[in-house]
Amino acid sequence: MKGWEKNIRRVTPYTPGEQPDCPQMIKLNTNENPYPPAPGVRRALEALDTDRLRLYPDPAAGRLVKALAKRLCLGEDQIFVGVGSDDVLAMCFLTFFNSKKPILFPDISYSFYPVWAELFGVPYETPALDEDFRIRKEDYFRENGGIIFPNPNAPTSLLLESRDVEEIIARNPDVIVIVDEAYIDFAESPSALELLGKYDNLLVVQTFSKSRAMCGMRIGYAVGSPELIRCLNDVKYSFNSYTMSLPALELGAASVEEEDYFQETVGKIKATRKRSLKALRELGFSCPQSSANFIFASHPDCPARELFEALKREHIYVRYFSKPRIDNYLRITIGTDAEMDTLLETLQRLLSKKNPN
Repeated sequence: MKGWEKNIRRVTPYTPGEQPDCPQMIKLNTNENPYPPAPGVRRALEALDTDRLRLYPDPAAGRLVKALAKRLCLGEDQIFVGVGSDDVLAMCFLTFFNSKKPILFPDISYSFYPVWAELFGVPYETPALDEDFRIRKEDYFRENGGIIFPNPNAPTSLLLESRDVEEIIARNPDVIVIVDEAYIDFAESPSALELLGKYDNLLVVQTFSKSRAMCGMRIGYAVGSPELIRCLNDVKYSFNSYTMSLPALELGAASVEEEDYFQETVGKIKATRKRSLKALRELGFSCPQSSANFIFASHPDCPARELFEALKREHIYVRYFSKPRIDNYLRITIGTDAEMDTLLETLQRLLSKKNPN
């Protein structure tokens, strides 16, 4: 080993979903929205004065923060924005998880959590989901240095009921509890945002990538008490003052201002999810009742890896995780009705070859 190598910070990196670029593919592997952003986003992009790109963007992200505060009926001092929810969550780890006690998050969850914990030197423990892949709230009623969990969870698609979320927060008044709500807009349950008035240790993180169809713009935000947001901003300004680009601020605000389109698109995805769940179960798949924009599916007669590879040969991309307990499951993003029909027809054909009788 060279002398300087011992000083390098080493970590096992997060593995993002494959981003293929081939014609006629059906891409159902990274939970992207199959519909375009709101029409107002296109208009905002076309109206953008490119001469403004020579100037630094607003470090306070005022236009976007103001639009979010108005929609959420909250103060502007309760909102923090960043470059996608991954940037926001990483900033949360850096800001709030600074104890020698371990933070807690589920063993089957968003696989970036252990990466950040190791990168920032945060001790952590991972309480196991139960046999049905559900979070056991009681596992979070013990001493810890902070708590984070997705709701709905990923990649399982399962929702923790609001009363259980609140009990976890209430039982941990001396640490920060972060509820990662990347998929909450697809759930039939209220957001933890409703609890902000009761708990000053709660931080809720959401994203524009899923329900607002803006993965390519990288916009995420956290909502919490003014004190928590002030702490986040202190760290951000010590790290990178200009996190949000001008296009992201302008287009993000335009998206927030088109509520009808947002609700329409989410409704379409929910309807397709319901139909797809029924069809997959009829093909013999075991699927939890999804509260996200994806389905977590396993078939008793065909290994998930085998199906994953077979679908890939057909230019249909889904997500496979080679991890304990979930290595026989596929995570299937909800696409358009036409895309899901093609997927279902292909699965039926593949399964028929596997079991000709």
